Amino acid sequence: MAGVVTALVAVFAVSFIALIVGVHVTELHTNWCLLLVIAVFLAILSVYSFIGCHQGNNRHVCVLVLGDIGRSPRMQYHAVSLSKHGYNVSFVGFLGTKPHEDVSANEKITIIPISEVKGLGVGPKILKYVTKVVLQSLQLLYTLLNMKDHSHVLMQNPPGLPSIAVTWLVCSLRGTKLIIDWHNYGYTIMALTHGQKHPIVRVAKWYEKFFGRFSSHNLCVTTAMREDLLKNWKITATTLYDKPPLLFQETPLECQHKLFMKMAKVYPQFQANSEPGGEDVELTAFTQRRGSTGAVSPAGKRPALLLSSTSWTEDEDFSILLKALEDYEDFVNGGDSLPDLVCVITGKGPQKEYYTKMIDSKSFKHIKICTPWLEAEDYPRLLGSADLGVCLHTSSSGLDLPMKVVDMFGCCLPVCAIHFQCLHELVKHGKNGLIFQDSKELAFQLKSLLSDFPSGEGKLGLFRRNLRSSGQQRWEENWDQTVLPLLTANNR
Repeated sequence: MAGVVTALVAVFAVSFIALIVGVHVTELHTNWCLLLVIAVFLAILSVYSFIGCHQGNNRHVCVLVLGDIGRSPRMQYHAVSLSKHGYNVSFVGFLGTKPHEDVSANEKITIIPISEVKGLGVGPKILKYVTKVVLQSLQLLYTLLNMKDHSHVLMQNPPGLPSIAVTWLVCSLRGTKLIIDWHNYGYTIMALTHGQKHPIVRVAKWYEKFFGRFSSHNLCVTTAMREDLLKNWKITATTLYDKPPLLFQETPLECQHKLFMKMAKVYPQFQANSEPGGEDVELTAFTQRRGSTGAVSPAGKRPALLLSSTSWTEDEDFSILLKALEDYEDFVNGGDSLPDLVCVITGKGPQKEYYTKMIDSKSFKHIKICTPWLEAEDYPRLLGSADLGVCLHTSSSGLDLPMKVVDMFGCCLPVCAIHFQCLHELVKHGKNGLIFQDSKELAFQLKSLLSDFPSGEGKLGLFRRNLRSSGQQRWEENWDQTVLPLLTANNR
């Protein structure tokens, strides 16, 4: 009987999503689509007689992201926090990048992989997209219906198409609470490629607005997004700011040296410019140690370590940083007393090859650039070893905040960040970093902050001291105060 029910629900769900897309793409009246929603929902309710109304397991939560688990840090933090409070976690998502060890080695967290589905290989783009949505819906529906009951499903949006509708469907059937964690709006990300008026973008916007209201509760990443959800979509949400977990801290010099020695084997930018002054000397571009048991010290006349991380997507224009580095090079060639730079840009994404070619075309004398992908354990260590962070995240909606800056602040790393609507909720200009508008302003900020390097007495040192003394809240405390009450209240 369960197989029959699964098949019925699958047919309803696939027809539901396909027809929604079809209705909007052909621009029929929205009321027909709403009638379809009601009809499908009533049909789904009719199968309750076959399966009954399940009460979810109060100590079992599903964490869902229709993306790469290893590149979804906030959802990984959710999973770890749930496990620390005794919840068993089913973590559903794509297995691309290796998750952090706190997730992969956690006995209370079970990773349930799903694959990223592609649509038809031929035909119009809209047909490819519709078939992709339908196939992804079938896979997700099958996965969720074949899992144990949960008290809650905590899902990330974006991406929300088709995961919001499918997850709501399963939660409705099982009596499970659905919590949506709004990181951004999916339709604004799609609009970067297709434009605001594209039919698919309009479908995605309607879809997020309509189905977002069916959740039991909503989390979001900024106060600005919370206000926007309420004002424009009548969705009430709780702000859960991204906060750095305890693994993001300043890296001790000994650990810095080990990391630099490791990276120097792969990336020549971390290798020393001069030969070691003896057989028993370990030397990197930044650190040195005499003897295997000797103390580590900074290398003489070392370069400044500039760090940025990215998903290499349209909402980050790295030509701004490259142009600022060209201006910085001109400052040095013009006689300004400034350190050489090693610029590390970490991450994976669709535009990496494009920018790598642009980087390779540069002929800097005082600047070296590398674009590594770091292991999950090495990324916080490198952040904690850097001298200055740069953020080029502009936000497709203007309502989310860059997690990379949160991580940098956890490591007491000052930041230069490009301006957008709600950045002030995180970066306090002149206190923990600087905000710039364009490449010229960024170049002069680099010049100003690094003019007395490596002395810690200037503005860069002031920002770092401010971060150390700020008593910033960590993820664990923030989650316990904000998310845990939602789970326990719904279980009473």
